Amino acid sequence: APWVPVVGLEIHAQISSNSKLFSGSQVQFAAPPNSLVSFFDASLPGTLPVLNRRCVEAAVMTGLALNCSINKKSLFDRKHYFYADLPAGYQITQQRVPIAVNGSLSYSLCIDNKMSQMVTKTVRIKQIQLEQDSGKSLHDDTRSQTLVDLNRAGVGLMEVVMEPDMCCGEEAAAAVRELQLILQTLGSSQAVMAEGQLRVDANVSVHHPGEPYGVRTEVKNINSIRFLAKAIDYEIQRQIEELENGGTILNETRAFDSKLGCTVPMRDKEGQQDYRFMPEPNLPPLILYDAKSLPANMNHQQVINIDWIHERLPDLPSVKRKKLVEQYGILPEHSFTLLNEDGLAGFFESVVKQTQMKPKKVIGWILKDLLSYLKQHSLTVKESPVSSFLLADLLNLLEKKEISSTAAKQVLAELWKGEGKTPLEIVKEQKLELLQDQKELEQICQAVIDGHENEVIMMVLG
Repeated sequence: APWVPVVGLEIHAQISSNSKLFSGSQVQFAAPPNSLVSFFDASLPGTLPVLNRRCVEAAVMTGLALNCSINKKSLFDRKHYFYADLPAGYQITQQRVPIAVNGSLSYSLCIDNKMSQMVTKTVRIKQIQLEQDSGKSLHDDTRSQTLVDLNRAGVGLMEVVMEPDMCCGEEAAAAVRELQLILQTLGSSQAVMAEGQLRVDANVSVHHPGEPYGVRTEVKNINSIRFLAKAIDYEIQRQIEELENGGTILNETRAFDSKLGCTVPMRDKEGQQDYRFMPEPNLPPLILYDAKSLPANMNHQQVINIDWIHERLPDLPSVKRKKLVEQYGILPEHSFTLLNEDGLAGFFESVVKQTQMKPKKVIGWILKDLLSYLKQHSLTVKESPVSSFLLADLLNLLEKKEISSTAAKQVLAELWKGEGKTPLEIVKEQKLELLQDQKELEQICQAVIDGHENEVIMMVLG
């Protein structure tokens, strides 16, 4: 019988906030080690947590965008484990009653790498919880010692727990990419994977149809969408081969080695660690309100109103894509490309506003010419040497039939050099104009014929 793979994800997104979840320390990537550590972060006796309002709002916003129910009362817990970069010996998280539950995320992916055939799937979101990040251990092998940097300790995270609704690396990658776009649109997390602001753990198992789920392994801390797809697909294959050869799957934690392209065991979970969860004694329950439950005499600065946040949610990527398709008559798959590249949708709309060319034709120039050039030179849209204004200028010349499309490509090649010339100046310099005047054309033809009498006679006789 065939094997059915099952994939579930746990995603840690770093909340975009100036300070940490329970302390006033600044949050800043690549700051000098241990330069952003308050007494609370270092867990000195007698220090107390103070909840950061911005982090709560970001979590509510994210929960709403993912169709979750927001719990009006959520609780904080201590999760104990001993590790050098966790000075308190426990992490504050939300194990019993998290801030948001029961949501869903829709994502689209292409069938058979054909952009034109896209299917939309949905993954259920079990919960979103607020928790602290741990510090960072740097293992110095030459001096066989470990150095601890607590800058990251106590930074606010949202853990998004997805149900095991996926079946391959490609689905997981598409779902995480959509989540990343949503977080960035909301501004609740910058979600830059290269800076560890979005880290993914993948739970993977395989079973035969109709049988209970197999033993699962967890691939930890995957830090790129491409590696996520590779790690999951590798792990599915590894488990199938192991089982078909009569082996067993261990319930273990594995890591993905991106250089070797495979997963390797980290530690087994058989002697499951007891985290000794207990309620966090220094934090009261987190109470949120909506328009109905808001007390009349309450100072608005002091409470969080779920409805108020809901009304201010920006257009999510799915809505933006729909609008682009409806407004400009472009293909759905083109709307994905426009939104996947930061700033590209804005660039496209800006060109459309400034040109007489039909949006369907503009999109070709944007995706074929602009985007492939930027990719080739690994530039972002913001770094493009050709502004939307210059491209619109060029497309207007083409649309008014003042130049041919071959000439337009030549002009674009010149514009990429970023020498500050306008399309028209380049056209004049390189004499690329199309001639509109029939008399002028006739004169040129006549001059050519007059200048080549022998050839003309040969042709006529020929």
